[in-house]
This record gives sequence, C-alpha cells and structure tokens, in this order.
Amino acid sequence: MTHEKLVARAVAWLRGYGCGVVLSEQSCSSGETPDAIGWKRASHSVIVECKISRADFLADREKPFRRKPEIGMGCERYYLTLAELLKPDELPSGWGLLELRGREVQRVFPAQEKMRSARGFRYEMNLLLASLRRVEVRIEPQSITDFLKWKNRMAEYNRGSLPEGIVALGEEANGFLVRSSGGD
Repeated sequence: MTHEKLVARAVAWLRGYGCGVVLSEQSCSSGETPDAIGWKRASHSVIVECKISRADFLADREKPFRRKPEIGMGCERYYLTLAELLKPDELPSGWGLLELRGREVQRVFPAQEKMRSARGFRYEMNLLLASLRRVEVRIEPQSITDFLKWKNRMAEYNRGSLPEGIVALGEEANGFLVRSSGGD
C-alpha cells in the first residue's frame, strides 16, 4: 500500500461520511497540508491524515499544528492507517482512528467533533480560497463566477429552458446553501 493509494481511500471515506466538498494534499498559510479534508453542512470539517508507517506517525506529532492543536484544522481529526498499525491510546487527544482492513475503511475509534478553533477555521478558509484561486487560474480567461454560471448559459442557448436531465440552480441538492438556524 502506498501513501497515494491510502489518500485516495481517505477521500472516498470522506465522501461516504457525508462530506460534499473534499480536497486532498492542498496547503494553507499555516503550513498544514492535510492528506484529505472534507466539509459537511454548517462548515463542519473532517481531516484525515494517512500514515503507512509508525515512523511517519511519530514524525507527524512534531509538527507545529499537532503540538498546538488549537492552530490545526478540522472539527474532527482522524488518522487512517493499515490495520493494527496504531492503538487508540497512542493518538493525540481528541483524534480518531480509521483503519484500512482489506478494501474497507473502518472507524476503529471516533474523533471528538468540536476540535476546530476560530484560528483553525481561518486556516481552512485560506485553504479553500487558495484552492479556488488555483481553479480560477486554470479556467482563465473565464472567471470562476462565469464558470459557475454555466447553467444560465445553457438555458440561454436553449431558448430559456435547460436541457433534459439538468436541474435548475434553485433545485440543486446543495447542503452548503441551506440557511443555518443561527441567523447567519
């Protein structure tokens, strides 16, 4: 098993865990580069760090955002390893453990759900914005706003109606557009 393949399993697990937006191996201004990070509704983030060896896990504990968890990203934080590489009592406080057993990722030990601080949230925003900018650079000369309005252009080209099978923007299943009950 390679690290790259384990990261792909982490991405798949995050999607199955209900994360609608998932990024892998993207950096933010804190220097943290999560192997995989996903977001659920209400900006709830889940980090997965993939470790294929004990030495890699032990080295990870020395990173600044591990030594000071309040600057780390992720409401929930997990390590994903091969089966029986780590024991739950070796994990940093609040972290959960996922193991690859055969072809399945199994949650061995749950993570706390409210580990992210306001500073961690700002780092996540930095990561998301940096990632969006990378997309915008790749789609130039079109702006990301224009790119996201492709359905409007499709309707224009089809005399006001969308092609069969394409859902209108207002009918799209997008949990990130659901208003929070807190009035935000």
